Amino acid sequence: MKTWFITGGTPGGFGAAFADAALRDGGRVVLTARRTEPLGEWAERHGDRVLVLPLDVTDGDRVREAVATAEAHFGGIDVLVNNAGRGWVGSVEGMDDKALRDSFELNFFAVLDVTRAVLPGMRARGDGWIVTMSSVAGLAGVPGFGSYSAAKFAVEGLTEVLRAEVEPLGINVLTVEPGAFRTSAYAGFAHEPVTEAVEDYRPLLEAVNATMVEQHGNQPGDPRRGAEAVVAAVNSAHPPRRLVLGGAGYDRVVSALEETLAEVRAHEAVSRGADFPVGA
Repeated sequence: MKTWFITGGTPGGFGAAFADAALRDGGRVVLTARRTEPLGEWAERHGDRVLVLPLDVTDGDRVREAVATAEAHFGGIDVLVNNAGRGWVGSVEGMDDKALRDSFELNFFAVLDVTRAVLPGMRARGDGWIVTMSSVAGLAGVPGFGSYSAAKFAVEGLTEVLRAEVEPLGINVLTVEPGAFRTSAYAGFAHEPVTEAVEDYRPLLEAVNATMVEQHGNQPGDPRRGAEAVVAAVNSAHPPRRLVLGGAGYDRVVSALEETLAEVRAHEAVSRGADFPVGA
């Protein structure tokens, strides 16, 4: 019976889908959210198999307290799911500084804080899973979401190195890259007008925001299926290191990686020519 610690447990989001999938798999769940009131009925239905904790993942002290509470309650954490996060629309040049830094606090530094809080217990047992929700935008940047893409690219680098460091200790690391999924995360774009300091980018950003609003409720990705795919990966004898979710996301990632590889290979002679001559 695995104990899952899941951040970003807002109803209608990926966090709630992960919690339900883990319970269907026979596990126990610690589900965290900024606001826990909407989770009350869900928690009552599952009784002592679940623990709901209020948590702002950008508050490092509260993160460590929540992890300690979960470990004391269930005796340890087997699977961490770093799910909390969100996107802000803005150009690279003109995005508000505070929004840019808030994006990194939530989408990168909070992931680091939660991971660091959970790792000591996993190292002590010599076992565990770190599952981190990145995004297709972490492998193929999205115009209008520069700060979000940058934070997710940073998550990709962080988890790649973490994987190499903790695998010898018995800990597995899985990075998940969803495309467009039918979650509540899209709802907020309808209530956040585009604010942009550089007028040249406003048409692009307003089009991006309008697309996000139009997609809400029509995204092709099914959160339940996505969550079950991750649970299956955790249970697999040969789990993947990276898991792209959604058909359109898969196509976008494959296309971006193939283009990158082709460009790198096209300049192979220049790359190798930057070395000292052999024997120098």
